[in-house]
Amino acid sequence: MVGCGVFMKKPEGGEEVGAFYPIRTECQEEAPKTRFKPRAGKTLSARRWHAAFSEDGHLDIAKVLRRIQRGGVHPAIKGLVWEFLLGCYDPNSTFEERNQLRQKRREQYSSWKTECQNMVPVIGSGKFITTPIITDDGQPIIDPSTNNDQGGHVNNAVSDKKVIQWMLFLHQIGLDVVRTDRTLIFYESETNQAKLWDILAVYAWLDNDIGYVQGMNDICSPMVILLENEADAFWCFHRAMRRLRENFRCSATSIGVQTQLTTLSQVIKTVDPKLHQHLEELDGGEYLFAFRMLMVLFRREFTFVDALYLWELMWAMEYNPNIFSLYEEPSTDATDNTNAPELDEKLLKQCGKFERKNVETAGAEQHSALAVFLVASVLETKNKKILKEAKGLDDVVQILGDTTGNLDAKKVCDEALKIHKKYLSKAKKPTEQQ
Repeated sequence: MVGCGVFMKKPEGGEEVGAFYPIRTECQEEAPKTRFKPRAGKTLSARRWHAAFSEDGHLDIAKVLRRIQRGGVHPAIKGLVWEFLLGCYDPNSTFEERNQLRQKRREQYSSWKTECQNMVPVIGSGKFITTPIITDDGQPIIDPSTNNDQGGHVNNAVSDKKVIQWMLFLHQIGLDVVRTDRTLIFYESETNQAKLWDILAVYAWLDNDIGYVQGMNDICSPMVILLENEADAFWCFHRAMRRLRENFRCSATSIGVQTQLTTLSQVIKTVDPKLHQHLEELDGGEYLFAFRMLMVLFRREFTFVDALYLWELMWAMEYNPNIFSLYEEPSTDATDNTNAPELDEKLLKQCGKFERKNVETAGAEQHSALAVFLVASVLETKNKKILKEAKGLDDVVQILGDTTGNLDAKKVCDEALKIHKKYLSKAKKPTEQQ
């Protein structure tokens, strides 16, 4: 099996998790304290992970999900486990089948990367660009004072609209890469920064519809850190984007997370009408202040380590055994379970807590992302403070901003599940009375 070769030590107990994601010396004093610690008997350890596979490689996913939902995943195996949580691999496949699929995907990524490299030679060179290489109408920009001479330059005018749009993304990706998780020693290396840039550049080339939007770098960065092989990290990010890409769809009239914000409004109105009314009076009834939380999955509200812990808790709780077959169908929207095969009792046991509750009690119209209930959970923890102190939307934003580094991922998830249960029971009542 492929390891997470970025980190050398792989202990099993309650050791200092920061050893896996070391912070730059000059940033250590200001860094918020990490709350996540691997706990024996709760956290999925490397030993338990390997024991969950049969001799030929079938994974007992239900057992793995139970353990993750209790205490997350040990840093030594996070990348490997995430590949399953995000639907890269089918738990019912064998070691041999997965090795073949991994090899096929690595070759596919290499082919796409070569295609991009033929257009912009800096891709794959271990370098990246932070300045434009073409004008909006496709004319090459040659500036000897920039790093374009490292292979990022374009010699001839470009006329293809798709190519122009993609090339215009590249320097923006570079600017965002420089800002990504810069407190981590991992990104002191230009090679590691370039790896993140390459993956985002290739993804932007493939996703004609959305391309690249700021914030994708925050989703991709952990995959680059957790999975040593660049192609494996790309596919992990690709699967994460199958779930999240609608978050990044923005137009002149709407934002990608609009539907989730509308649902959030309905949830708070149902479970906490007093808070909802107060937010309405502050002209915050559209919940736009929660935009960032939903778009990049709480990367700003939690420390790096705690954000990873939160994500794996979420993905374990939302896990549906149909995820692999859905993601393998290119025409299927992986966020939409309406085309998924029905879950019998055996498959239902392989669902995460949140997904099982959805399947058992909710109609399709109530099938919302766990992230919505996580935001509701955060709002509920700040309920009294918002009601008492918020005189305007800026106050709400500040109160929520103060949560950074002060939230416990497990508590937030547990509270989100309670709010979800409460919402489903209250949302069903009017229907029953008709």
